[in-house]
Amino acid sequence: MLSALRQGLAVALRKVRGQARLSQKDVELTIRQIRVALLEADVNLKVVRALTQRLSKQLLGAEVGGALTPAQEVTRLVYQEIVRLLGGSEHTAEGPPAECHPASIMLVGLQGSGKTTTAGKLAVRFKAQGLRPLLVALDLSRPAAVEQLGILAAEVGVEAFAESHTSPIELARAASAHSQKQGFSPVIFDTAGRLHIDDGLMAELANIKQAVSPPEIFLVADAMSGQEAVNIAEAFERRLGITGVILTKFDGDARGGAALSIRETVGRSIRYVGVGEKLDALEPFYPERWAQRILGMGDVLTLIEKAEAAFTEEEAKELERRVRKEKFTLSEFLQVLQQSKKLGSLGQVARLLPGVRLSEEQLEAGQKELRKVEAIVRSMTTQERRDPRVLNASRRRRISAGSGTTVQDINQFIKQFRQMQQAMEQLKRGKLPLASLFKNRGL
Repeated sequence: MLSALRQGLAVALRKVRGQARLSQKDVELTIRQIRVALLEADVNLKVVRALTQRLSKQLLGAEVGGALTPAQEVTRLVYQEIVRLLGGSEHTAEGPPAECHPASIMLVGLQGSGKTTTAGKLAVRFKAQGLRPLLVALDLSRPAAVEQLGILAAEVGVEAFAESHTSPIELARAASAHSQKQGFSPVIFDTAGRLHIDDGLMAELANIKQAVSPPEIFLVADAMSGQEAVNIAEAFERRLGITGVILTKFDGDARGGAALSIRETVGRSIRYVGVGEKLDALEPFYPERWAQRILGMGDVLTLIEKAEAAFTEEEAKELERRVRKEKFTLSEFLQVLQQSKKLGSLGQVARLLPGVRLSEEQLEAGQKELRKVEAIVRSMTTQERRDPRVLNASRRRRISAGSGTTVQDINQFIKQFRQMQQAMEQLKRGKLPLASLFKNRGL
């Protein structure tokens, strides 16, 4: 995600690396390259012009003081501008405004933007926080729309409100009254998808808003639609008044133009981004963290949060105990591999690590190698996992056939695993416990 923008800015900032002082010509060249990177990322032209003008004023004739090099100063200023574009101080360390648990949320947007799936993803988040979300399908015209949301609610483990009503407005009122009686919160209204130029349907949305007065109205937009997502947001803000934006398919958005343009052009912040098809693949949007990712600085806090969600502190302590007091075998290795998969793909994890710059080809090759290694270990017997020294030629041929790999692949993996065992022996003699990751979050 945002790979094109990240690569474009990296090229622009690389030009000033190693220079002791920036001349006017250096500044102009850097600004020009940043402008090109932003335009190629489909960032709104007015936004690009305003950003580069601010950068020019700050850089031209400015003396770099302290311990910062010119390259670091340019990076710092670009980082500040990106944070500003993405929402800046409106988002706090505790979470964006959407995490304040409103009584009701109204999801609006074009048909096919992902509203129904997003409703389910929001329900997953709120349920994990101990709340009782209620899903309400207000799309009475699309065939099976109500049934679809009901199936999704059952999968998530929450309730979907279903009553026979002739209009979405009546249904919304009934669901709101039901939630107050039964103690559901928040109520998530999944409205019908529509064209933003459809006056009749936009008027219906306004009537629903008037009927239930939702504290939050989120526009759900496809991040991959680029500038069109900005145009849609402007139309919905003008006709309805939205409180925030949720960008879906953000994991497939290589350019990032919508993310960098919406806050500046519409005046509404991005609250969440969809980063995958699974129902837990919805992340709160933190401008500072995403600015760090865009500039290749990583996002360690998000990585730690993912690790905490993937396995508990007790599980980490148990794994640490087994590693420290027992021999690190292929059984423990397989457990670590399975737990790490909960954090996401290799590419998703690598992008959260500072200083890691791998191409898509390298990430795909690494992911393929991990799948190969897992197949090899799963093809082994319990005895072979505990003691790879029993792996004679016959056993290796059997594992090769069972895992779809070659004997050479197995030989190479066993060699690498022995090196890993040596590293784990060094860890035993060290003082940094694995479970400390769950305590030291102030990075």
